[in-house]
Amino acid sequence: MKYIEVGKSGIQASNLIMGCMRLKGKTPKEAEAIIRTAMDEGINFFDHADVYGSAGLRGECEEIFGKAVSLSKPSVREQMIIQSKCGIIKSATGAYDFSKEHIIEATDGILKRLGTEYLDFLLLHRPDTLMEPEEVAAAFESLRTQGKVRHFGVSNHKPLQVDLLQKYIPYKLEINQLQFSIVHCPMIDSGVAANMDIPQGYDKDGSVLEYSRLHDMTIQAWSPFQQSGPVSSSVARPFLGDREKFGKLNEVIDRIAEKYEVTNTAVAVAWITRHPARFQVILGSMNPQRIKDACKGSDLPLTRDEWYEIYQAAGKKLP
Repeated sequence: MKYIEVGKSGIQASNLIMGCMRLKGKTPKEAEAIIRTAMDEGINFFDHADVYGSAGLRGECEEIFGKAVSLSKPSVREQMIIQSKCGIIKSATGAYDFSKEHIIEATDGILKRLGTEYLDFLLLHRPDTLMEPEEVAAAFESLRTQGKVRHFGVSNHKPLQVDLLQKYIPYKLEINQLQFSIVHCPMIDSGVAANMDIPQGYDKDGSVLEYSRLHDMTIQAWSPFQQSGPVSSSVARPFLGDREKFGKLNEVIDRIAEKYEVTNTAVAVAWITRHPARFQVILGSMNPQRIKDACKGSDLPLTRDEWYEIYQAAGKKLP
Protein backbone atom coordinates (compact mmCIF):
# COMPACT_ATOMS: atom_id res chain seq x y z
CA MET A 1 0.00 0.00 0.00
CA LYS A 2 1.27 3.44 -0.93
CA TYR A 3 0.91 6.29 1.56
CA ILE A 4 0.78 10.00 0.78
CA GLU A 5 0.50 13.23 2.72
CA VAL A 6 -3.07 14.52 2.53
CA GLY A 7 -2.81 18.11 1.33
CA LYS A 8 -0.29 19.77 3.64
CA SER A 9 -1.91 18.35 6.78
CA GLY A 10 1.07 16.28 7.84
CA ILE A 11 -1.20 13.21 7.89
CA GLN A 12 0.13 10.17 6.05
CA ALA A 13 -2.75 8.21 4.57
CA SER A 14 -3.23 5.25 2.27
CA ASN A 15 -3.89 6.32 -1.30
CA LEU A 16 -6.90 4.02 -1.24
CA ILE A 17 -9.88 4.93 0.93
CA MET A 18 -12.70 2.74 2.17
CA GLY A 19 -15.90 4.51 1.20
CA CYS A 20 -18.65 3.70 3.66
CA MET A 21 -21.74 4.70 1.66
CA ARG A 22 -22.73 1.09 1.02
CA LEU A 23 -22.55 -0.03 4.65
CA LYS A 24 -26.29 0.58 4.79
CA GLY A 25 -28.21 -2.51 5.77
CA LYS A 26 -25.11 -4.31 7.05
CA THR A 27 -25.01 -5.72 10.56
CA PRO A 28 -22.20 -4.44 12.80
CA LYS A 29 -20.56 -7.85 12.52
CA GLU A 30 -20.68 -7.77 8.71
CA ALA A 31 -19.35 -4.22 8.71
CA GLU A 32 -16.53 -5.15 11.09
CA ALA A 33 -15.37 -7.91 8.71
CA ILE A 34 -15.31 -5.49 5.76
CA ILE A 35 -13.45 -2.84 7.74
CA ARG A 36 -10.95 -5.39 8.99
CA THR A 37 -10.28 -6.58 5.44
CA ALA A 38 -9.55 -2.99 4.38
CA MET A 39 -7.21 -2.41 7.31
CA ASP A 40 -5.41 -5.72 6.81
CA GLU A 41 -4.69 -4.57 3.25
CA GLY A 42 -3.17 -1.33 4.55
CA ILE A 43 -6.12 1.07 4.18
CA ASN A 44 -6.22 3.52 7.09
CA PHE A 45 -8.61 6.15 5.66
CA PHE A 46 -12.42 5.91 5.95
CA ASP A 47 -14.90 8.19 4.19
CA HIS A 48 -18.42 9.00 5.41
CA ALA A 49 -21.18 11.55 4.89
CA ASP A 50 -24.10 12.40 7.13
CA VAL A 51 -26.57 11.58 4.32
CA TYR A 52 -25.33 8.05 3.67
CA GLY A 53 -27.97 5.52 4.59
CA SER A 54 -31.23 3.94 3.56
CA ALA A 55 -34.23 6.08 2.68
CA GLY A 56 -35.33 7.93 5.79
CA LEU A 57 -32.32 6.77 7.80
CA ARG A 58 -29.93 9.69 7.65
CA GLY A 59 -26.54 8.78 9.05
CA GLU A 60 -27.26 5.05 9.08
CA CYS A 61 -23.84 4.16 7.64
CA GLU A 62 -22.00 6.21 10.26
CA GLU A 63 -24.00 4.52 13.00
CA ILE A 64 -23.22 1.05 11.65
CA PHE A 65 -19.53 1.94 11.42
CA GLY A 66 -19.58 3.25 14.98
CA LYS A 67 -21.11 0.02 16.25
CA ALA A 68 -18.69 -2.11 14.24
CA VAL A 69 -15.54 -0.54 15.69
CA SER A 70 -14.86 0.83 19.14
CA LEU A 71 -13.62 4.32 18.29
CA SER A 72 -13.82 5.28 21.95
CA LYS A 73 -10.71 3.15 22.47
CA PRO A 74 -7.58 5.19 21.68
CA SER A 75 -5.78 2.08 20.40
CA VAL A 76 -8.47 1.63 17.73
CA ARG A 77 -9.12 5.29 16.90
CA GLU A 78 -5.44 6.08 16.38
CA GLN A 79 -5.20 3.45 13.63
CA MET A 80 -7.85 5.22 11.56
CA ILE A 81 -8.13 8.45 9.64
CA ILE A 82 -11.82 9.31 9.53
CA GLN A 83 -13.57 11.94 7.48
CA SER A 84 -17.20 12.81 6.95
CA LYS A 85 -19.13 15.33 4.91
CA CYS A 86 -22.04 17.64 5.61
CA GLY A 87 -24.04 20.32 3.82
CA ILE A 88 -26.69 18.30 1.98
CA ILE A 89 -29.96 18.46 3.85
CA LYS A 90 -33.02 16.27 3.48
CA SER A 91 -36.18 18.15 2.65
CA ALA A 92 -39.17 17.84 0.37
CA THR A 93 -37.12 19.15 -2.54
CA GLY A 94 -33.55 18.63 -1.34
CA ALA A 95 -31.25 21.54 -0.56
CA TYR A 96 -27.85 22.57 0.71
CA ASP A 97 -26.99 24.39 3.93
CA PHE A 98 -23.58 25.86 4.79
CA SER A 99 -24.87 27.95 7.68
CA LYS A 100 -22.83 27.99 10.87
CA GLU A 101 -25.71 26.47 12.80
CA HIS A 102 -26.15 23.57 10.38
CA ILE A 103 -22.45 22.74 10.04
CA ILE A 104 -21.99 22.58 13.81
CA GLU A 105 -25.19 20.64 14.38
CA ALA A 106 -24.38 18.20 11.58
CA THR A 107 -20.86 17.61 12.90
CA ASP A 108 -22.14 16.91 16.41
CA GLY A 109 -24.50 14.31 14.93
CA ILE A 110 -21.68 12.73 12.94
CA LEU A 111 -19.46 12.43 16.01
CA LYS A 112 -22.26 10.92 18.06
CA ARG A 113 -23.12 8.31 15.44
CA LEU A 114 -19.49 7.34 14.86
CA GLY A 115 -18.76 7.23 18.58
CA THR A 116 -15.65 9.40 18.34
CA GLU A 117 -14.61 12.72 19.85
CA TYR A 118 -13.12 14.14 16.67
CA LEU A 119 -12.93 13.91 12.89
CA ASP A 120 -9.61 14.03 11.11
CA PHE A 121 -11.28 15.75 8.15
CA LEU A 122 -14.64 17.42 7.60
CA LEU A 123 -15.69 18.19 4.01
CA LEU A 124 -18.45 20.43 2.69
CA HIS A 125 -20.36 17.98 0.54
CA ARG A 126 -21.57 20.02 -2.46
CA PRO A 127 -21.45 23.76 -3.22
CA ASP A 128 -24.16 25.85 -1.56
CA THR A 129 -24.75 28.88 -3.75
CA LEU A 130 -26.40 30.62 -0.77
CA MET A 131 -23.21 30.17 1.22
CA GLU A 132 -21.96 33.04 3.34
CA PRO A 133 -18.26 32.22 3.75
CA GLU A 134 -18.01 34.16 7.01
CA GLU A 135 -20.48 31.68 8.54
CA VAL A 136 -18.49 28.71 7.29
CA ALA A 137 -15.34 30.24 8.76
CA ALA A 138 -17.06 30.77 12.10
CA ALA A 139 -18.30 27.16 12.14
CA PHE A 140 -14.86 25.80 11.33
CA GLU A 141 -13.26 27.97 14.00
CA SER A 142 -15.70 26.67 16.61
CA LEU A 143 -15.21 23.03 15.62
CA ARG A 144 -11.44 23.28 15.52
CA THR A 145 -11.16 25.22 18.79
CA GLN A 146 -13.28 22.57 20.52
CA GLY A 147 -11.13 19.79 19.09
CA LYS A 148 -14.00 18.27 17.13
CA VAL A 149 -12.39 18.61 13.68
CA ARG A 150 -8.69 18.73 12.91
CA HIS A 151 -8.67 19.50 9.17
CA PHE A 152 -11.12 20.70 6.51
CA GLY A 153 -11.87 20.29 2.83
CA VAL A 154 -14.59 20.31 0.21
CA SER A 155 -16.28 17.96 -2.21
CA ASN A 156 -17.39 18.64 -5.79
CA HIS A 157 -16.15 22.25 -5.76
CA LYS A 158 -14.64 24.31 -8.59
CA PRO A 159 -11.41 26.27 -8.03
CA LEU A 160 -13.05 29.67 -7.62
CA GLN A 161 -15.54 28.20 -5.15
CA VAL A 162 -12.56 26.92 -3.17
CA ASP A 163 -10.87 30.33 -3.41
CA LEU A 164 -13.98 32.09 -2.14
CA LEU A 165 -14.05 29.87 0.93
CA GLN A 166 -10.31 30.02 1.47
CA LYS A 167 -10.39 33.83 1.50
CA TYR A 168 -12.28 33.70 4.81
CA ILE A 169 -11.02 30.46 6.34
CA PRO A 170 -7.65 30.69 8.11
CA TYR A 171 -7.15 26.92 7.86
CA LYS A 172 -5.96 25.41 4.61
CA LEU A 173 -8.55 23.41 2.70
CA GLU A 174 -6.72 20.13 2.21
CA ILE A 175 -9.07 18.02 0.06
CA ASN A 176 -11.43 18.22 -2.89
CA GLN A 177 -13.46 15.07 -3.49
CA LEU A 178 -14.45 14.72 -7.16
CA GLN A 179 -15.93 12.12 -9.48
CA PHE A 180 -13.10 10.56 -11.47
CA SER A 181 -12.48 7.37 -13.42
CA ILE A 182 -10.91 6.25 -16.68
CA VAL A 183 -14.14 7.02 -18.54
CA HIS A 184 -15.09 10.10 -16.51
CA CYS A 185 -12.06 12.38 -16.37
CA PRO A 186 -12.98 15.79 -17.81
CA MET A 187 -10.28 17.37 -15.64
CA ILE A 188 -7.71 15.47 -17.72
CA ASP A 189 -9.55 15.64 -21.05
CA SER A 190 -9.60 19.44 -21.23
CA GLY A 191 -5.90 19.69 -20.42
CA VAL A 192 -4.87 17.06 -22.96
CA ALA A 193 -6.93 18.76 -25.67
CA ALA A 194 -6.03 22.31 -24.67
CA ASN A 195 -6.93 24.95 -27.26
CA MET A 196 -8.69 22.39 -29.44
CA ASP A 197 -12.18 23.23 -30.74
CA ILE A 198 -13.57 19.80 -29.88
CA PRO A 199 -15.93 18.80 -27.03
CA GLN A 200 -13.09 17.07 -25.19
CA GLY A 201 -11.20 20.36 -25.01
CA TYR A 202 -13.92 22.31 -23.21
CA ASP A 203 -12.93 23.27 -19.69
CA LYS A 204 -15.87 22.25 -17.52
CA ASP A 205 -14.31 22.59 -14.08
CA GLY A 206 -11.96 25.57 -14.11
CA SER A 207 -8.79 23.47 -14.47
CA VAL A 208 -9.41 21.88 -11.08
CA LEU A 209 -6.63 19.32 -11.58
CA GLU A 210 -3.91 21.92 -12.10
CA TYR A 211 -5.40 24.16 -9.41
CA SER A 212 -5.31 21.33 -6.88
CA ARG A 213 -1.70 20.53 -7.67
CA LEU A 214 -0.68 24.19 -7.42
CA HIS A 215 -2.44 24.55 -4.06
CA ASP A 216 -1.41 21.19 -2.60
CA MET A 217 -4.99 19.92 -2.38
CA THR A 218 -5.49 16.18 -2.47
CA ILE A 219 -8.11 15.04 -4.96
CA GLN A 220 -10.15 12.08 -3.77
CA ALA A 221 -11.64 10.15 -6.69
CA TRP A 222 -15.18 8.93 -6.08
CA SER A 223 -16.89 6.35 -8.31
CA PRO A 224 -13.53 5.21 -9.77
CA PHE A 225 -15.13 2.26 -11.62
CA GLN A 226 -18.26 4.02 -12.86
CA GLN A 227 -19.35 5.61 -16.11
CA SER A 228 -20.23 9.28 -16.41
CA GLY A 229 -23.52 10.54 -15.06
CA PRO A 230 -25.30 10.46 -11.72
CA VAL A 231 -24.29 7.57 -9.54
CA SER A 232 -26.11 6.30 -6.48
CA SER A 233 -25.70 3.29 -4.26
CA SER A 234 -28.62 1.60 -6.02
CA VAL A 235 -27.86 2.60 -9.63
CA ALA A 236 -24.26 1.83 -10.55
CA ARG A 237 -22.98 1.67 -14.12
CA PRO A 238 -19.52 0.10 -14.08
CA PHE A 239 -17.38 0.20 -17.20
CA LEU A 240 -15.34 -2.87 -16.24
CA GLY A 241 -17.00 -5.82 -17.90
CA ASP A 242 -19.21 -3.65 -20.13
CA ARG A 243 -17.87 -5.03 -23.40
CA GLU A 244 -20.76 -3.75 -25.45
CA LYS A 245 -19.96 -0.11 -24.73
CA PHE A 246 -16.30 -0.34 -23.66
CA GLY A 247 -15.03 -3.38 -25.53
CA LYS A 248 -11.66 -1.93 -26.56
CA LEU A 249 -11.03 -0.51 -23.09
CA ASN A 250 -11.75 -3.82 -21.38
CA GLU A 251 -9.54 -5.62 -23.90
CA VAL A 252 -6.59 -3.33 -23.13
CA ILE A 253 -7.14 -3.42 -19.36
CA ASP A 254 -7.40 -7.23 -19.35
CA ARG A 255 -4.14 -7.55 -21.31
CA ILE A 256 -2.29 -5.24 -18.93
CA ALA A 257 -3.80 -7.01 -15.92
CA GLU A 258 -2.50 -10.32 -17.25
CA LYS A 259 0.97 -8.82 -17.68
CA TYR A 260 1.11 -7.70 -14.04
CA GLU A 261 -0.77 -10.76 -12.73
CA VAL A 262 -3.52 -8.69 -11.16
CA THR A 263 -7.24 -8.18 -11.82
CA ASN A 264 -8.81 -5.55 -14.06
CA THR A 265 -9.92 -3.78 -10.87
CA ALA A 266 -6.29 -3.26 -9.85
CA VAL A 267 -5.45 -1.79 -13.27
CA ALA A 268 -8.40 0.63 -13.08
CA VAL A 269 -7.11 1.78 -9.69
CA ALA A 270 -3.50 1.97 -10.92
CA TRP A 271 -4.51 4.21 -13.83
CA ILE A 272 -5.59 6.80 -11.24
CA THR A 273 -2.80 6.32 -8.69
CA ARG A 274 -0.15 6.49 -11.45
CA HIS A 275 -0.94 10.16 -12.01
CA PRO A 276 1.56 12.51 -10.30
CA ALA A 277 -1.29 14.53 -8.79
CA ARG A 278 -1.27 11.86 -6.02
CA PHE A 279 -4.96 11.02 -6.06
CA GLN A 280 -6.68 9.04 -3.36
CA VAL A 281 -9.14 6.46 -4.70
CA ILE A 282 -12.38 5.86 -2.83
CA LEU A 283 -13.45 2.21 -2.94
CA GLY A 284 -17.18 1.67 -2.58
CA SER A 285 -17.21 -2.12 -2.72
CA MET A 286 -18.34 -4.15 0.27
CA ASN A 287 -16.91 -7.32 -1.28
CA PRO A 288 -13.74 -8.34 0.62
CA GLN A 289 -12.13 -9.93 -2.45
CA ARG A 290 -12.84 -6.86 -4.58
CA ILE A 291 -11.20 -4.71 -1.91
CA LYS A 292 -8.12 -6.95 -1.93
CA ASP A 293 -7.99 -6.86 -5.72
CA ALA A 294 -8.23 -3.07 -5.78
CA CYS A 295 -5.43 -2.68 -3.24
CA LYS A 296 -2.98 -4.31 -5.64
CA GLY A 297 -3.36 -1.20 -7.79
CA SER A 298 -2.22 1.15 -5.02
CA ASP A 299 1.37 1.28 -6.27
CA LEU A 300 1.24 -0.66 -9.56
CA PRO A 301 3.86 0.97 -11.83
CA LEU A 302 2.02 1.43 -15.12
CA THR A 303 4.31 2.76 -17.85
CA ARG A 304 3.53 5.98 -19.67
CA ASP A 305 2.64 3.98 -22.80
CA GLU A 306 0.24 1.79 -20.82
CA TRP A 307 -1.38 4.79 -19.16
CA TYR A 308 -1.98 6.56 -22.47
CA GLU A 309 -3.08 3.36 -24.18
CA ILE A 310 -5.79 2.89 -21.55
CA TYR A 311 -6.80 6.53 -21.91
CA GLN A 312 -7.20 6.27 -25.67
CA ALA A 313 -8.99 2.92 -25.42
CA ALA A 314 -11.65 4.74 -23.39
CA GLY A 315 -12.40 6.82 -26.47
CA LYS A 316 -10.26 9.84 -25.61
CA LYS A 317 -8.29 11.69 -28.25
CA LEU A 318 -4.65 12.72 -28.21
CA PRO A 319 -4.32 15.70 -30.60
